Amino acid sequence: MAKSNPVLARVRAICLSLPDTKETPTWGQPHFRVGEKIFAGCGEEKGRVSIGFKLEMNHARAIVKDPRFTPAPYVGHKGWVSLDGARVTDWDELRELILESYELIAPKKSLAKLAGESAKLAGESAELAPAKRPNKALASKKTKKTTTTKTTTTTMKTTEKAKKATARK
Repeated sequence: MAKSNPVLARVRAICLSLPDTKETPTWGQPHFRVGEKIFAGCGEEKGRVSIGFKLEMNHARAIVKDPRFTPAPYVGHKGWVSLDGARVTDWDELRELILESYELIAPKKSLAKLAGESAKLAGESAELAPAKRPNKALASKKTKKTTTTKTTTTTMKTTEKAKKATARK
C-alpha cells in the first residue's frame, strides 16, 4: 500500500492520536498497536483498501449487516470487522469504531492515560461544547458488559447511512 494513500493517512492519524500506540508493518500491511497488541489495520485486500478493527461481539454481528462491513478474514469470529475504505463517508463514525477497538485491546495503564486526556480535554472545552461521548476507558476489562444500547444506536445509524447511500444509486 502506498504511504501517500489518503485513507491510510486518515486511519494513521486516528490511531496514532491514542495513547501508547505505534504503527508496525505486519503481514506486509500497516497495523496499529497499543503496546504489542494490534487494535487496527489498514491495507489492500483484493485490490481495495480495507480497514480492520475489533468490536464487541454483538456490535460486530450487527454491523456486518451493513454492506460496507464484512467479518475480517481469519478473525471475524472473534469480533474483527473489515470496512471497505472507499466507502467511508463519516470519519467520526470510523473514529468511534477504532476507539472501541482500542478500548477492547488496550492495557489498563493506556486506558487510564486515555481517560486522563479525555478529562483534560473535557475540562478545557467544557465552556465550548459538551463532550460527544462518555469515556468508558476506566471500566475494567473483566467487568465490561456489552453495551446493547450503544451497539443498537450505532447499528441503526450505520444501517440508515447504508440505506441512504443505496437509495442515491
